[in-house]
This record gives sequence, structure tokens and C-alpha cells, in this order.
Amino acid sequence: MNKYLSGAVAATIAATFAGEALATEWNVSLWGKRRAFTEHVEKLAELVSEKTGGEFTLNISYGGLSKNRENLDGISIGAFEMAQFCAGYHRDKNPSITVLELPFLGVSSLEQEVKLSMAVYEHPATVADLARWNATLLMPSPLPQYNIVGMGAAPSTLADFDGLSVRATGGIGAAMETIGAVPTSMSASEVRQAMDSGVVKAVAFAPHAHMSFGTIENGTWWTANLNPGTVNCPVVVNTDALEGLSDAHREALLGSIEESLDHYIANYNGATMEAWGPALAERGIETVTFSDAEIDAFKEAAAAPAAAAWIEQNGAAGLPAQELYDMVTGMIAESM
Repeated sequence: MNKYLSGAVAATIAATFAGEALATEWNVSLWGKRRAFTEHVEKLAELVSEKTGGEFTLNISYGGLSKNRENLDGISIGAFEMAQFCAGYHRDKNPSITVLELPFLGVSSLEQEVKLSMAVYEHPATVADLARWNATLLMPSPLPQYNIVGMGAAPSTLADFDGLSVRATGGIGAAMETIGAVPTSMSASEVRQAMDSGVVKAVAFAPHAHMSFGTIENGTWWTANLNPGTVNCPVVVNTDALEGLSDAHREALLGSIEESLDHYIANYNGATMEAWGPALAERGIETVTFSDAEIDAFKEAAAAPAAAAWIEQNGAAGLPAQELYDMVTGMIAESM
């Protein structure tokens, strides 16, 4: 009997340790709070847990693991296994994907943004670019065209942006400079304080961020059709951690990306955009619309020079910049 019990106990212990060996927990570094911008990561965590019977879990942290501008650095040293970041926060660290932040590319939908992003992410030059940080790009966080919420007197023409301090990163910031605005690059979580203190008078964001980070609490006007571009904010994983997964866990992760993005897009196009109009109306925020002629002039002044400068700078640094730019613009042209 004692031998039987000892054997049973030993079997139980062995099974327990085997179960523990199979369990995988990843830490995920995001920022702010749960919002439309993070719904694909939340969905991914849900799907991965379901598919693995709880053996593979993604522990999502909103700011508890790293500052958002340091997420790529954290990935590089294995401080956590997954993170989200925006290319414009550190263009020198991820120049390949900043092609997607050039102004006035003409992207018309979140679905198109996903296709363009994945094509760039899978390009050998981009893979090599991110490999410098021991990082593998997993999926984008597709965002619509940015527009501006501002304080004070509303601009009636683009000339009224002259001298206006605007939070605008990447290509959007470069575009705003062409109409005399003074762009300032800061992370989303810093924006409300910057508005409160008067450091910036206006902020370029996608709709969800204007609502999530409180710019509409300060704003008195917003631009309905400026549409200078958007930012690219990938979800990235530590390459060693990805390669260290079991085949089943890796398949659960990679096989859930498409469904996670579908969920994200449905939520953004649905609940988020349905809330945007009422949020503006409730606060009495004035809608500013510019003429087609002004928008065309803005595009002409900003788009080509920004693209040429991007190609020259990154080509000189060894990136196949012209090839990446031609790929992106060619895909957009084909979809028209």
C-alpha cells in the first residue's frame, strides 16, 4: 500500500511539473488604458488562452513595465516579451517602417492600412532593421487619418496655422511645418498636461486618442478634413521568446493575428467612430472644414518634399528606401 501511494504521489508530482513545463506566460507592455488602440492585443490574449487551454497567457500591462518610448528597448533586452510602440517616437531606431508615416499617402481605410503595414513588415529590409533590436513585428495597430483638436480661435484657412504649436509626430509633423505650424513630438500620455500648461495649443490624433487622452476636454475646434496622414504603431515581440515557444503555442499566437485585427477594425469602425460625433457635439466643439483647393495646395507642398527627403536620408543610410516607397505607393495606386 505504501509503495502504491508513493507511486501515485510520484506520478502526481511528475504530472504537475510536466504541466508547469508546458505553461507559458508572456508580459506585454502597453500604455495609457484599454482603448480602441489596444483591442487587438486584448483579443490576441483572449484567443491564445482559449486555444491553449490556458497554458499560454499574455499578461497585459498598461504602463507598469516601461515608458512607451522605451518599449522597443525593453524588447531588445528581453525585459518583456511583447510590446506596442509608435515608429515616430524614435525614427532612428526603426527607419524602415517610417515610410508608412509619410504625409498624404492616400490610405483610405483601416483594412488598407493593415495590408500596407504587413507588406512593409515582411520586407527583408524591415526584418533586418528590427532584428537589430532582437524584435519581430507581429501586427500593426491600424489608425485612420489624423486630424487636429485645438484651443482658442478656430483657423479659417491653413494660413492661420502659422506659428501654432501642435503636437504632431513623424510625417504629420513635417507636413504641419510646411504651413507654418510648430510641431512638437511627445507621447500620447504627455499630451493632456501639455495642453493644460499651454505648451501646445493643438494636437494631431486619431479619433480614439482624442477621446482617450482628453484633448476634447480642452479643445474648442477640430479639423474635419485635414487628413495629413497617420502614424504606424506595431505590436512587436522579442525574437528569442517567439522562437522559444512550442510549436503549438507559436501556432496559437501567429494563427490568432488575423482574427485579432478583424476584431480591432470592427470595433474601431463601429463603437469608436459612433462615439466620436456625439463626443464632439456634447462639448460644443466647432468643426473646421478646409476647401479642396487649400487641401490640394497643402498636399502639394508637403507630400513630395517629405517623400524625397525620406528617400534621400534613408537611402544614404543603407536602407532600400526607394524600393520601400515604391512598394507602398504602388499598392495604394493599385487599390484605386
